[in-house]
Amino acid sequence: MRLMSRLLPTTVVGSYPVVKGSGIFALVDPLKHAVETAVADQVAAGIDIISDGQVRGDMIRAFTSRLPGIRGSSVVGKVQPAQKPITVSDTKYALSRHPKVKGILTGPSTLAHGLAIKTPFYRNKYELILDLAQALAVEAAHLESAGVTVLQIDEPIFSTGAANIAAGLEAVNAIVTRLRVPVCLHVCGGLSEVIDDLLRANVAIFDFEFANNPGNLDLLSGKDLRGRMIGYGCVDSANPVVESAETIRKRIEAGVDVFSPETMLIDPDCGLRMHSRDAALGKLKNMVAAAELVRAEYTR
Repeated sequence: MRLMSRLLPTTVVGSYPVVKGSGIFALVDPLKHAVETAVADQVAAGIDIISDGQVRGDMIRAFTSRLPGIRGSSVVGKVQPAQKPITVSDTKYALSRHPKVKGILTGPSTLAHGLAIKTPFYRNKYELILDLAQALAVEAAHLESAGVTVLQIDEPIFSTGAANIAAGLEAVNAIVTRLRVPVCLHVCGGLSEVIDDLLRANVAIFDFEFANNPGNLDLLSGKDLRGRMIGYGCVDSANPVVESAETIRKRIEAGVDVFSPETMLIDPDCGLRMHSRDAALGKLKNMVAAAELVRAEYTR
């Protein structure tokens, strides 16, 4: 599967620093400027598949605050789809500025582990996760209709040991089966305890971190991806230092030694929200430059 005609296309995992606007328009929508800045910076950096920046709150509350059946951090009734799309407006704005955009959802298991069940409707988190998946599948369908190139499901909980992976993958697959657009599963952290389970997901792309967790590369070297693509995290999202293009190039080349370059998407390990705008932009620019250096070696 190829998402673009070029080798080693660049993308982002999602979040970007929040740059709030000022003036009268900011009173109407305080985060509109943050969306515009995130999109503009990704385009300026030369990213091939951008996101909307995920600037409207943390990855849990951005979704749970809009789902009926959830109040604050508590589940108080049957979880249902949002009454109107949650992320589509910002995604459409990104699409108005760039032809290739990634839609992003926080996964059902990660959402469930941020919630307390305060209703007899759910006996356990497993039942909650399945209903969250159905609610998110509606949002995913909205994003597909909007025209996203790929849909990413974020499940950072999968690498922590706190999740029921079988239930989590059942929920992820329930979303995938309702879509035609390629779906990416993003899991950060070390993968040694969960990689074999994760590779059973019915997704087209796996997105993992390799800069901050280089052991993941050795772990994946003996695995069969069965034709799926790999989102190759080569920028350390946990480090405020802006790595040089040469440093990132070496990381990408290490990945090329394991994966076919035709199957690789180049991106940061995780979101860049916690960095300054200058650092985030610098990391993206150097990542794009590094990908171009490696790409040039294969297109001479």
